[in-house]
Amino acid sequence: MITELGHFALILAFAVSIFQMVVPLVGAHKGWTEWMAVAVPAATAQFVLVALSFIALTIAFVTSDFSLSLVTNNSHTLKPMLYKISGVWGNHEGSLLLWVLILTLFGASAAWFGGNLPPRLRARVLGVQSAIGVAFFAFILFTSNPFLRLENPPMNGADLNPLLQDPGLAFHPPFLYLGYVGLSMAFSFAIAALLEGRVDAAWGRWVRPWTLAAWLFLTIGIGLGSWWAYYELGWGGFWFWDPVENASFMPWLIAAALLHCAIVVEKREALKSWTILLAILAFGFSLIGTFIVRSGVITSVHAFANDPERGVFILLILGIFMGGAFLLFALRASAMEAKGLFGLVSRESALVVNNLLLVVSCFVVFIGTIWPLLAEMFLDRTLSVGPPFFNAAFNPFVFVLAVILPIGAMLPWKRAKIGRVLRPLLPAAVLAVAGALLAYAIASGQSALGPIFIGLAVWLVAGAAVDLFSRTGRGAIRDRLGRLARLPRADWGKAVGHAGFGLTLFGIAALTTFETEDIRVAQIGEAFTFGDYEVTLSEVREVEGPNYVSLMGWVDVVENGRPLDTLHPERRFYPVAGMPTTEAAINNGVTRDVYVVLGEAQQGGFALRTYIKPWANWIWGGSIIMALGGLLSLSDRRYRVAAGNRRRRPDPEGVPAE
Repeated sequence: MITELGHFALILAFAVSIFQMVVPLVGAHKGWTEWMAVAVPAATAQFVLVALSFIALTIAFVTSDFSLSLVTNNSHTLKPMLYKISGVWGNHEGSLLLWVLILTLFGASAAWFGGNLPPRLRARVLGVQSAIGVAFFAFILFTSNPFLRLENPPMNGADLNPLLQDPGLAFHPPFLYLGYVGLSMAFSFAIAALLEGRVDAAWGRWVRPWTLAAWLFLTIGIGLGSWWAYYELGWGGFWFWDPVENASFMPWLIAAALLHCAIVVEKREALKSWTILLAILAFGFSLIGTFIVRSGVITSVHAFANDPERGVFILLILGIFMGGAFLLFALRASAMEAKGLFGLVSRESALVVNNLLLVVSCFVVFIGTIWPLLAEMFLDRTLSVGPPFFNAAFNPFVFVLAVILPIGAMLPWKRAKIGRVLRPLLPAAVLAVAGALLAYAIASGQSALGPIFIGLAVWLVAGAAVDLFSRTGRGAIRDRLGRLARLPRADWGKAVGHAGFGLTLFGIAALTTFETEDIRVAQIGEAFTFGDYEVTLSEVREVEGPNYVSLMGWVDVVENGRPLDTLHPERRFYPVAGMPTTEAAINNGVTRDVYVVLGEAQQGGFALRTYIKPWANWIWGGSIIMALGGLLSLSDRRYRVAAGNRRRRPDPEGVPAE
């Protein structure tokens, strides 16, 4: 009964989304206040109905209702409760329902907290957001219904993919979807502005919090996915330029560009066309990511589905929304005339360069991702584009971006003198060069790229500190420190976000430069020396898990003569799914990780891979700090979702003029 109610609620939400798509947009066009006003209760109703549907599906997973095809294919009675719940979105149909839930949540949030928006703009935003909902409701109901029943339910299910039975993967998809779908709000604001034919400073202030929230969630989601790959897959890396990894990274890059560009619209009413275009592209790349994950055109441990028909449906959604948006953009180009002029050396110019670097790097990643598919389709050739291409093509953009970021952050608006800006950054530059030279001395004989990027990381962190301190004006150090605490949260957020980027860059550069590894057949009870560590595989035995059988090792690690830890690497086998997984054992530290992977039995012992990974945790620590910077900016009272142009003047009927 609960399942049928969930299915009915989803169908009813589809009907409400069609109503919300049509009525407010017509009302905004005609100036009918009552028609525009229905968007708010309709958005709330949509969210409540989809939430009921999602709860119904969750109950089916928690109670192991194997009369549902989706539960049968993705659950099992022995599975731990956390993975029964995460199994709701650990598949194509359930994850799509989560996507729609988040989509309606953002729409409802715009309705709840958008009271300061002009009525016409809010009606159009909610109407466009609902149009996206109509497309995805149709997708889920006609091609991916999560509530399909089985005529003869089995006694038990086929279990969830063992790779997804992990805490990191339980929380990784929801955060990614909050980022993906959050960009739909930037798209809706862009289309609403094009329909009105007006993009101004107030619009830039309204769209920025939504973009910031989406970027923040994407940052956390990508960080969680990288962390999961590091400790779960057992290959010792944190990023492989997998197509699905790229699918989340591309909208993150465009969202970062959009964030910086919206500042120019808000402060100077310049770059309007470019900002609108970025808002369209950001959501477009989210849809491209959806296509990559769900179409079956690529093979990945992250992919949810292998159904070309569903891929065609997503391509149709992509074509309609992107094609319509670009057509409207072309028709309304004359309404986006820039007002603010700026010099070649100015913060506006620095943000333009920042945008170009982020966007071009995104398209480099896009070409590398789809090129194997294009080669197979049109050239009948099987090609592989891997990390060497992406590292060679992407790193130059990161290098230039890291160099100009601290400088651009300190440039004044409109026009600037570069010498005046560089002078306070001189200590940061000296510190960066010293850091690079120190790293090069330590890594003698290895590539110079690692030390160079370590120097850039120091430059970013030190530059962020100089930028923040420079905003305290002049005077005694004590007075300036007091003013530092009173700076707007947006200023703190920018500095913290840039510093987090520097820390992540430092972690990546240090790990790839100084990592060492040892691969051998380890005999039980025999110790071997690896750097400053003595490692002993003291025991290997079989251990029963809740829904798996594990071959677990006991690895004693001694550092400089002192016992450090006993690590337990595993090789698990999930009988129901018939799949093995490798569970790395890691002793985490601030400056290094000891990382051990147990292999197969060989020559009377076991294959054992041991890594020393310097500064690895700074990669994810930097991601957390970047997200914290976004959160600080989002909490600034000037950029809250409810912030609006309080000085707008309504027309005599109480509705702002077109």
